[in-house]
Amino acid sequence: MPEALTHQWGDAPYFGLNREWEPEWFLTSEQRALQEELIAVCERVIRPHAIIGDRTGAYPQASVEALAELRVLGAVVPKRFGGRGESNVGILMLTETIARYGCPSTAVIFMMHMVAVAGLVFRAHDNPHVQDLLSRIDSECLVGTASYTDPETGGHFWYPKTSSAERVEAGWHVRKQAAWTTSCGYARWYLTQTTSPDFSGDYSDLSVFLLYPDEVDAQTGRWDALGMHANQSGPVEIDATIPADRIIGGPGDGAASNDEAIDPLAFVQYAGAYNGVAMAALDLGKQHATRRAHAQYGRTIADYATTQDSFGECLANVLASRLYAYSFARELDARTDGGSWEMYAADPDARPRASLTQWSLPAKVLAAKAAWDASDRMLQVCGGRGYGRGLEIERVLRDAKAGWIMAPSNEVTRILVGKWALFGADAVDWWNQHVDRPALENELGKLDVEGKRELAARLLADIAASDGAPVAPLNQTEDD
Repeated sequence: MPEALTHQWGDAPYFGLNREWEPEWFLTSEQRALQEELIAVCERVIRPHAIIGDRTGAYPQASVEALAELRVLGAVVPKRFGGRGESNVGILMLTETIARYGCPSTAVIFMMHMVAVAGLVFRAHDNPHVQDLLSRIDSECLVGTASYTDPETGGHFWYPKTSSAERVEAGWHVRKQAAWTTSCGYARWYLTQTTSPDFSGDYSDLSVFLLYPDEVDAQTGRWDALGMHANQSGPVEIDATIPADRIIGGPGDGAASNDEAIDPLAFVQYAGAYNGVAMAALDLGKQHATRRAHAQYGRTIADYATTQDSFGECLANVLASRLYAYSFARELDARTDGGSWEMYAADPDARPRASLTQWSLPAKVLAAKAAWDASDRMLQVCGGRGYGRGLEIERVLRDAKAGWIMAPSNEVTRILVGKWALFGADAVDWWNQHVDRPALENELGKLDVEGKRELAARLLADIAASDGAPVAPLNQTEDD
């Protein structure tokens, strides 16, 4: 095989699939050069720490520092604030490369950091405090995280029931409980979302806040999971008063932040992380299948037709997922002048990224499924040796399952896609605001007269409590 077709892995060609299977036409020459640098960092630093982190649970601080030295922690930060101003295609490539050649846990750390950065850059134009933080992310290795989940609402992370914020003389009093937060206790800053000050029951009325470690009760060391051992996810509690300039975008801007900043980049990176995991599984499967021989037949495992069929099916599915993800990222770039965040200063209501929401959701479903299927099939290819730790495929399989479960889970995401496709965008009903009339009328039809009378009494009491008007007994008429 010509060496030009392979990435370099230390002093030797990379052991996995070669560059014939890379959609490099999506990348610029600068992005391809950056990928080569990142692969070298993965070989020297990130992959060795992946093995250590999996066995000990140690947070991969050295890997995070290596990313900062490469100036990719600030990848989406605009160049005027000292960042790379990277495109969505570039972010997809970086996330996929970290997961494939380096460490899936580190890829998830990078993902949750980067979506938090997106939440900042979305409204950085008029906030000097945010601009200062963004300018120091790489030079001071200021890894951040998004703390959005809620213990009461599961995978519906956009629905924060156990949170609140209020205006106080010193700024904002923020209260928040988060079920799982990546880099818990290790992040240098946290982006979180609560219901807005003056909240009146509408859960789409959300606000975003920036906090620092001394304002967050991060319960470090609670992470004990099947895989992704090194990302140190854990519960977070916030009950802090913070300065006025730490609200990001103003009261009520949270839903816009979700739609235009957090979610679009998150789904790009979901795809990158788990397509990278899928490719890592195929790389390990190839390495074993081409090197392991059966002496009785004089054939390698790769020589068997069953291996070739399994490998071919997995690769075709993974490539389809990758091409979907890169196509989606490229369209995001086309609608945002190469992934720029500068437009929001002139037009805060611009929503070019949100216009592709329905296309973002399948990217996560496809990648998470590809990662699980590929890792499971490649474990079968590797047989008993793969079941042990020596080949790394069992670690990749355990890490792969996280993609299916991470919020929104594949089941929740498929329901969102299906409901949107069948009934339109409004039917998705993110904050449970629309009455399901067919279900309501069906249930009402099951009530007998006494049941209907009891329900009517409760509804009239609710109305009275809302408007303060007296309610006549149900058996009283106007003539009485």
